[in-house]
Amino acid sequence: MPYLSRIWLNPLRTTTQAYLRNPQTVHAATLGGFSAPGDHERVLWRLESAPDSRHRLQLIVLTRGRPSWEHIVEQAGWPDSDEPQILVRPYEPVLAAVSLGREFAFKLRANTVGTTKTPDKPSVTQKERLTHDRPRGVRVPHRTVSHQIEWLTNRLERWGFAAVTGENDLPAVHLTARDRVSFRKKSGDQVVLQTATFHGLVRVTDPQAARNALLEGVGPGKAYGMGLITLAPPRARSTT
Repeated sequence: MPYLSRIWLNPLRTTTQAYLRNPQTVHAATLGGFSAPGDHERVLWRLESAPDSRHRLQLIVLTRGRPSWEHIVEQAGWPDSDEPQILVRPYEPVLAAVSLGREFAFKLRANTVGTTKTPDKPSVTQKERLTHDRPRGVRVPHRTVSHQIEWLTNRLERWGFAAVTGENDLPAVHLTARDRVSFRKKSGDQVVLQTATFHGLVRVTDPQAARNALLEGVGPGKAYGMGLITLAPPRARSTT
């Protein structure tokens, strides 16, 4: 059974600061929530500011089994606080609510990249890949707001959603944060992510595809905090 968790993090703790510098440390911490994580335990997560306070962060994690997050609170939260630091809820009610035509507010942090055989400034590695007899193309990041919005809207249908139109019949989808994340793996290889955080309104067009997108995540970089779609009831629309 899948579970969705929320863990409060203290931004002044050394471990939390390490989480912010290198997404690999967060991924390792989430896998540490299971006594024997295996290939079946695919974890999606997103680290972000808490909506109710500037003084704490929240780690949202979607897991296939019930996790234990005490080690994260001990290392990166407020272990002695009287306030509950961990919230773990079954995810089945969310999946059951995904029905044809239903509308949701959504949030997604994604690694917005596309594939091309003609990059403007190919790297040495990309040049090598493109010289193969049957080149498959190379990944290139979308850096402008318009391209990142287009990246999202072009993929919503395959994920089982459609953007709800707002004023002037434009999609009610907004890009609220953009970032370039760079860090090194233990091997020394550098990883660069071109990230975009989206909010908006979507309508379910294919419930099964939508559930798959929620459970499996979307786009590349899932181990680094990308691709987790979260849903919430939409706010009432104004009729004036």
